[in-house]
Amino acid sequence: MSADALLAPISAHLESLGFELVDLRRAGTLQRPILQVRVDRPDSRPGQGVTADDCAGISRSLERLLEASGAVGPRYVLEVSSPGVERPLRSAAHWRRFVGSEARVRSRVLPGRPRVRIVAVPDAEHVTLALPDGGETTVALDDIDDATLAVNLDELGKSRRH
Repeated sequence: MSADALLAPISAHLESLGFELVDLRRAGTLQRPILQVRVDRPDSRPGQGVTADDCAGISRSLERLLEASGAVGPRYVLEVSSPGVERPLRSAAHWRRFVGSEARVRSRVLPGRPRVRIVAVPDAEHVTLALPDGGETTVALDDIDDATLAVNLDELGKSRRH
């Protein structure tokens, strides 16, 4: 079963546990598939996100769901983790949550992988970005190949010292 087919049941299961699905990827081989699941708390802030114990509990719960549904073969690897500080941005809800933050974006319509500021999410299909040159552009989410929050390591260090 593809990762896309697993998206809705895994997302709903995580919501029932009080978490949100940040990213779901299928890797590995046909003989040994790897299902990578990144989760977060809907209201998390730096330093108050998902713990190792959370990941272990979610993993056990997802294993029961996946085995009961037969969605993956008997020989698979399940990896559950937090999204990390450079959290992926996949859905309009993710973009909306981080308006005002900086992100690294790889897109079909922007050159390279610029560091941009998230200005607005005008609808479920678009995001408005402040570009490094000072301009702004609105990009269709479908035109974004990959995006992650951009972490300012100096700021991260300051927040951990306080």
